[in-house]
Amino acid sequence: MLRTIGIAALLTLTPGFVGPAFAYQRPQDMAAIDKAMQTAQLSASDKRKVMDLRKQGEELQKAGNRPQSEKVLDQAKKMLKI
Repeated sequence: MLRTIGIAALLTLTPGFVGPAFAYQRPQDMAAIDKAMQTAQLSASDKRKVMDLRKQGEELQKAGNRPQSEKVLDQAKKMLKI
């Protein structure tokens, strides 16, 4: 009985911890993009695109749209191959 209650409590609380953990991943992604841009071998237009995506991702993050922020920042990381 206690084991069942413990598992139920764990499953109930887990989503509350997962969201904030992923929310803090976006600033790390932005820092990784900034660092990779210092040595990136991209055309000028691709560099602009990456920086536009990074800026858009940051704005989405600040606005609370974390899923879209993740998608946008992942596009930038893909272009940088990180």
